[in-house]
Amino acid sequence: MEKSTFEQMGGTYRHEGDYLLPNLTVPESTPIGIWGQRRKRYLFEHRNPFYTALLFSGKLYAHLASIDHQAQEMFSQLIEQMATREEITEQLKEENQMEWVEKMNNIRNLAEEMVFCELIFN
Repeated sequence: MEKSTFEQMGGTYRHEGDYLLPNLTVPESTPIGIWGQRRKRYLFEHRNPFYTALLFSGKLYAHLASIDHQAQEMFSQLIEQMATREEITEQLKEENQMEWVEKMNNIRNLAEEMVFCELIFN
């Protein structure tokens, strides 16, 4: 191949026998939490072309980290707001732990569903 053909292809390449292979690097991945992992699984299983495009463009892990951060903030805020609205207090926790656990579990499940609908499955 001529040198101008190399330049047209972009990137750097190396010779392996008769073949010209691209020098690929794996982008540094940021650790992602549970929400980012759930988003990744959803994209892979249900929106594979979008997942593949993000992966090949090197933007997948940045996207997942962003979703993870947004989801965690949304989840925490929702739980706090709903607990305040339902008047679930530390006093209730001291007086009737089982009722407090039941109400908090209901709130947690509802907040989780809202995060799934708004961020993970969107």
